[in-house]
Amino acid sequence: MNSARLVAKQLFLVGFLSGAIGGGGLLAQTAAADSPRSSSRPNLIFILADDLGYGDLACNNPDSKIPTPHADRLAAEGMRFTDAHSPSAVCTPTRYSLLTGRYHWRSRLKQGVLDGFSPPLIEADRVTVASFLQQQGYATACVGKWHLGLQWTRTDGSLESADRAEQGGVRPGYDIDYTKGFRGGPLALGFDRYFGISASLNMPPFCYLENEEVVHPPTMRQERLREAPFVATDEGLRSPDFTNYGVLPRLAGEALSFLENHAATAPEQPFFLYFPLPSPHLPVMTNQEYIGKSEAGLYGDFVVETDAMVGAVLETLDRLELAEDTIVIFSSDNGGLFHWWEAKESDDLAHYKVAGRGAAMREYGHQGNAWMRGTKADIWEGGHRVPFLVRWPGHTPAGSVSDELVDLTDLLATMADITGEELPAGAGPDSVSLLPALLSTKPEKAVRDHTVHLSFRGVFAIRQGPWKLIPGHRGSGGFSAPRDLDPAKVGGPAGQLYHLGEDRAETKNRYDDEPEVVARLSKLLESIRREPDGL
Repeated sequence: MNSARLVAKQLFLVGFLSGAIGGGGLLAQTAAADSPRSSSRPNLIFILADDLGYGDLACNNPDSKIPTPHADRLAAEGMRFTDAHSPSAVCTPTRYSLLTGRYHWRSRLKQGVLDGFSPPLIEADRVTVASFLQQQGYATACVGKWHLGLQWTRTDGSLESADRAEQGGVRPGYDIDYTKGFRGGPLALGFDRYFGISASLNMPPFCYLENEEVVHPPTMRQERLREAPFVATDEGLRSPDFTNYGVLPRLAGEALSFLENHAATAPEQPFFLYFPLPSPHLPVMTNQEYIGKSEAGLYGDFVVETDAMVGAVLETLDRLELAEDTIVIFSSDNGGLFHWWEAKESDDLAHYKVAGRGAAMREYGHQGNAWMRGTKADIWEGGHRVPFLVRWPGHTPAGSVSDELVDLTDLLATMADITGEELPAGAGPDSVSLLPALLSTKPEKAVRDHTVHLSFRGVFAIRQGPWKLIPGHRGSGGFSAPRDLDPAKVGGPAGQLYHLGEDRAETKNRYDDEPEVVARLSKLLESIRREPDGL
């Protein structure tokens, strides 16, 4: 039995047993078929990795020190995009845009991320990919990391209403009544079923959530843990059945159980499975069977384990004979954190340094973001250029490579185009259909004229053609040094402008050399930020 099939079988067993122990799980739930299957209603599985770098995948980076055979299989059987981007360089904002087709900075979240106790970010009346497909007769499920806010109740009976920033950081959640469950989560936004965790693996509460309930309320105190460079976990409460090592297999098992159950109970009904993995985000908690499988240390091994989850999904689709009718998309919510970049030249070379996790990865010679400058959180390409693989048998040419500019915000418009259904007025205002790009590596015209990005600290960038403008800011705007340079003190341009066609590593700042380009892109960005966006 090959490794993918073995993992799939093991994970399905995990999902089955965990469902039996936890009160049913997704396997025990059934869904009636609301509409017959047709060629215009393909199934959709969107697997979203967490902090996976473009260069972590062997199919994207021939110098990768990490074997990723299952992602490579997706690329070989489908289309690999080289110029795909997350709208944000961090977790929460990208997830908002992915599901709503709306830039996250139009919401209340202008920078940073939520924690596990923040109130819901997606507005209750906003159309999401899930609610749209649900209206088209799809069964919809979310399994994995949510990180878009939930409505919790405090022990005094009041509703939690403060965001992370208002609390001064991640909260431990000692004042939450976990027996009350939560509202405003996936089930309120178009998903029929949900199993997962509220935020990142390093954020409390450390417990599993099912539909709108806590599976086992967390009662055990977990202290803040910092073991550089691979382990970082915040203080909070943990449930007895929750271990960091167990989360990835448990979630994968639940995802596979959904596929098994759906194939058995509603084979004619199309489905949408949103599968946001919590890996390879910190803490790096690689299970024993994957340790030593890469040449990039524990982080690389964690990527191998993440890739195995992709393989388990593909194997399950094969076994259930669903592969031919299913679109599978694999991407990441932002660029990789475990990356180093050798600054041989740049406009601010004197201020650049490799530290922390970048220094650790340099020891292995692995560049998680390939040639790119910057990491997760940064406005440079390493912060938001992401892996994007699409397999749609009979539609996307096998083994094809697309250089089209695409954005994760585009999922909603794409699915509307594929199903032939109109989006409601005001829905997905920033979403563009990628269907022409999926059907041909050389569509008649570019699917996207431009796209907008935001860093962890709220720094904007706009991309149009080969030009990328970062107006009014010098530095990364995120985690990498230098984060912010004051031209009045260090001299040089007031912003950054790069020609990615000639300088993909963003080393030559042409801000002062191309005033017309700066003016044009600045005007375009301002118009986008001002335009109304409907619902």
